[in-house]
Amino acid sequence: MRTRHLLPNYRIAVVGAGAIGSYYGGKLAHLGRDVHFLLRSDYETIRKRGLRIVSKGENIHVPNVRAYRATTDIGHCDLVIVAVKSTSNPDLPSLIAPLLGEKTMILTLQNGLGNEEFLAGHFGAARILGGLCFIGLNRTAPGVVERFDAGRLRLGEFEGFPKARTHDLSWEFKRCGVVCTVVADLARERWRKLVWNIPFNGLTIVAGGLNTDALLADEHWRTEALALMDETIAIANAYGHDIPTAFALELLQGTGTRLHAYKPSTLLDYEAGRPLELEAIWGEPLRRGQAARIKTPRLEELYRELSLLDRSRQE
Repeated sequence: MRTRHLLPNYRIAVVGAGAIGSYYGGKLAHLGRDVHFLLRSDYETIRKRGLRIVSKGENIHVPNVRAYRATTDIGHCDLVIVAVKSTSNPDLPSLIAPLLGEKTMILTLQNGLGNEEFLAGHFGAARILGGLCFIGLNRTAPGVVERFDAGRLRLGEFEGFPKARTHDLSWEFKRCGVVCTVVADLARERWRKLVWNIPFNGLTIVAGGLNTDALLADEHWRTEALALMDETIAIANAYGHDIPTAFALELLQGTGTRLHAYKPSTLLDYEAGRPLELEAIWGEPLRRGQAARIKTPRLEELYRELSLLDRSRQE
């Protein structure tokens, strides 16, 4: 008789309760999972009012959020979900350390390149998984996240092929209403996401705050977006990640169909005066392209413009 496989009952910590952390942590908590949120600016509001996720097809309220001001108050967990911006990476070693038991997994849902490597350097590569969030989310108020499209989550191991734990974790997300799949090559998926993030997170800023619909409606910016996508694909292919050039046009068309008048989170960060994830999203891909001797004039120019904008606000 075949033994039924029982999924683990994870104790979960969410480090970074912005749009991404609140959404995925909130989905898990709503279905009764043991989720503990590290909160700072939204702590009082979420303690009083709970956490809300709203969209055309979804209206979730988590009234009793397990909220904490310090990870030392959370204690050891089975899974740590990292959803802070990469600009906060220097804080992660001290934040995550109190959460770790012998077999604790660390899942980073951050954008860009280098985050898994950073975490592996501090906590060991064997703990690290990566997740790619293909979803349109905005934090519209303290404790409120708005979802713009159905979205999907892809999980992979930092080292090697997927393990049993990767599939267990994927099933846990799926049981809580998240469309989730396991990928064999996490690095390739990171580059596939950068094909969208590099142009749209960057051009919406340098174009003066245009949303995705307005950007695509302008022939100049649409052409720039496509050129940046082509450069990103060329870098990825130079490292053996095999992304077809047609993928750029597919993403461009899908953006207009799914997201409509969407403002990427990086644009919202810029408008709110927060620092840009400059190195993870643009700097590191550019440096890898230069190392592979790939010509990337548009990426170089975009990185330069964003660097100047980011620096001017800090002076």
